[in-house]
Amino acid sequence: MIKRNLRRAATITAALLLTALTAPTTTAHAQDRSAERYETYTVPMAGAVHLLPLAAEVRDGYVRTKFKHWNAGKNPTDGCNTRAEVLISEAVDAPEVLPGCKLSGGRWWSYYDDKWVTPANALDVDHMVPLAEAWDSGASAWTAQRREAYANDLDAPTSLVAVSAASNRAKVDKDPAEWLPPATDARCRYTSEWIGTKLRWGLSADTVEVEALGRLAEGCPGTTVTYEQAP
Repeated sequence: MIKRNLRRAATITAALLLTALTAPTTTAHAQDRSAERYETYTVPMAGAVHLLPLAAEVRDGYVRTKFKHWNAGKNPTDGCNTRAEVLISEAVDAPEVLPGCKLSGGRWWSYYDDKWVTPANALDVDHMVPLAEAWDSGASAWTAQRREAYANDLDAPTSLVAVSAASNRAKVDKDPAEWLPPATDARCRYTSEWIGTKLRWGLSADTVEVEALGRLAEGCPGTTVTYEQAP
C-alpha cells in the first residue's frame, strides 16, 4: 500500500509538471465572457488520469431534474435548444432547419458504434460524463446554476456528443470501468474525452474508475487529453 501511494504521488507530480509544460496557450471566449481567460491544457493520458481527484462516489439525493436541460442554448433567440444545437454542429450532412428548429434530413456519424445515423430523432445527445456520474463525483455540491451549465456545456466540443440512441441507452450512467463504446477503435478517443470532461469540471473519480482509466491509458500510447477548465 505504501509503495502504491508513493508511486501515485510520483505520478501526480510528474503529471503536474507535464501539465505546466504542455499548457502554454490561453484562450479567450467571445460574447459576454470576452474579458475572462481560461487555460487550455494538453496532457499525456497516463498523466491526466492521476490529475483526477480521488474520492468515493455518493449517489444520495440524486434526481435527474437537478440538472436543468435542455436550455435555450447559445442563442436564446433562434428557437433551438442545446440538443438541437449539438445536432446541427455535429451533422456530417447538414439538416434543414425548419421553423421551430425542427430538423429535416441530415446525416450523423455515431463514433461510439461506427455507424451512420439518420434522421435526427434517431440520435441521442449524450453527456460524456453522465449526469448521475457527475452528481456522484462532486456535482451534488454545486449550485443549480452550475449544474445547468454542466448539462448544457456547448463551450467544450467533447462534453456533449450526438450518438446512436442504442449506444447511449446501453451506456446509461456507467463509467469506463463498466461500459466502453462497442467500436474498439473509438475507445482511446472516448477515454480521453471522459478524462478531459472530468478535469474540465473538477469532478473526482473513485478507485475502481481510476484503475480502469489507467489500464485504458496503457493501451493508448501517444494519446493526449486536452481540456479547458470550466468557468
